[in-house]
Amino acid sequence: MLGLMQEWPLLCHKILDHAANWHGTREVVSRSVEGPIHRTNYADVRGRALTFAQRLEREGVGQGDRVATMAWNTWRHLECWYGIMGIGAIYHTLNPRLFPEQLVWIMNDAEDCMLFVDLTFLPLVEKIAPKVPSLRKIVVLTDRQHMPETPLANVACYEEWLAEVDGDFAWKQFDEQTAAGMCYTSGTTGDPKGVVYSHRSNVLHAMATLFPDVAGISSSDSLMPVVPLFHANAWATAFSTPMAGASLVLPGPGLDGKSIYEMLTREKVTLTLAVPTVWLMLLQYMEREGGSLPDLDRVVIGGSAVPKAMIEAFQNRYGVKVRHGWGMTEMSPIGTISMLRPEHADLPEPDRLDVIAKQGLPFFTVEMKVTDDANKALPHDGKTFGRLKVRGPAVAASYYKGRSPEQFDNESWFDTGDVAHIDREGYMQVTDRSKDVIKSGGEWISSIELENLAVGHPDVAEAAVIGVPHPKWTERPLLVVVLKPDRQVEKADILDYMRPKVARWWMPDDVVFVQAIPHTATGKILKTELRQTMRDYKLPDVDGPSG
Repeated sequence: MLGLMQEWPLLCHKILDHAANWHGTREVVSRSVEGPIHRTNYADVRGRALTFAQRLEREGVGQGDRVATMAWNTWRHLECWYGIMGIGAIYHTLNPRLFPEQLVWIMNDAEDCMLFVDLTFLPLVEKIAPKVPSLRKIVVLTDRQHMPETPLANVACYEEWLAEVDGDFAWKQFDEQTAAGMCYTSGTTGDPKGVVYSHRSNVLHAMATLFPDVAGISSSDSLMPVVPLFHANAWATAFSTPMAGASLVLPGPGLDGKSIYEMLTREKVTLTLAVPTVWLMLLQYMEREGGSLPDLDRVVIGGSAVPKAMIEAFQNRYGVKVRHGWGMTEMSPIGTISMLRPEHADLPEPDRLDVIAKQGLPFFTVEMKVTDDANKALPHDGKTFGRLKVRGPAVAASYYKGRSPEQFDNESWFDTGDVAHIDREGYMQVTDRSKDVIKSGGEWISSIELENLAVGHPDVAEAAVIGVPHPKWTERPLLVVVLKPDRQVEKADILDYMRPKVARWWMPDDVVFVQAIPHTATGKILKTELRQTMRDYKLPDVDGPSG
């Protein structure tokens, strides 16, 4: 016997309909690429998105076609997203921080038919577009006043292109499993791999992130996703924010500490999301210039592990609650959130920080386990770590064109490539990427834990740990450090700071100071490049682990 309920497909454009119909005057505020602050609302965004969909259809774009965007978080980019999805086409966000040859490979793999690009990235597009034969048209996201000259053929000015239709249009209807979006992994090893989201997966994931124990978004919030739309759906905020009816603040190209601070305070943002490197810039700006965050209630930090020093700064210095998130492009992307439960209320402050520093608990729609290499589930004891695997309605079932099938098993479990353990309360903690874990004397050492510990030193701005060859122990940890501006410190000072806080055999055998640590296009430490940079490094002559 089946239920007698209505068929109501979970389609992404219904989110914008809801926002326009019931929260239509809620503001969408953007720092424009041209400079001024732009203000609109959900009702107007929906109207322009319908106009966009109508104009896109006139271009001959239809269901299943891939439409690329290379743009900052602005109202125009948001219109593009919903307009593309509204006719059954597929938004394909391009990360401009990738190497040009990677972008060419990705666009050819996806067979993008159109590209919508911000002014910032037009010089880059001029170099790569001729190498993408499927690309029929490029639209620059600006008005006539700011439209630049370009040698590219078949290029249009967005506002003029949009004005060629009247906006009298209705969304298309199709199956909720229809592809809605495409995002490629950052490709730190091998070619990038395409993840294809469905309308259903986007809607379900956005609904799950609204839970109080995830992002907890409500119509009373003012939310600013500093994480870009081209970074794994901006962590679902392009869907969850209008779904909740919260006001949306978009930082555009202003991602430096000063610009972020201005938007947070001027627009009275209550919730914001970004990777640790962004918050490091904000905290350094506030440490240098002063200031407070009176309206900001909570910050979601993910993309890489959050140092305890950063959690302490937000919570103790500025009164902002930290929610530490973990996820992947393949998970739409949020998988866990770490925040305190009622039973943690009486814990000493250091122990409370330990809880928040973990990657946290999976929420409903995410299943999770840790296994050994034989796929045997490991105990939740907070010590035994192994391969982290996940499944759920917003987790990839395969990569585009079937690449890397070994990461998916016949029970729908996706091997994340992370090494982790789960404690008795269910909190998951990532100890490393499987390719980054340091194997010393037959035992594993977590580079992430050492990095977070080093960043707690008051003179350290950023730290990375890699394994380097050792004649006796196979590998030993090397600590690579970027100091804060105008700070001077000796290696011994940093090691002395770390020594009481970590097992003796985990202690780095040496410290190397550098001006900068390489990062991936999504802000994570790029250890493949760091290992290449340090390939000629030789450890000091030692007989065993230092300590």
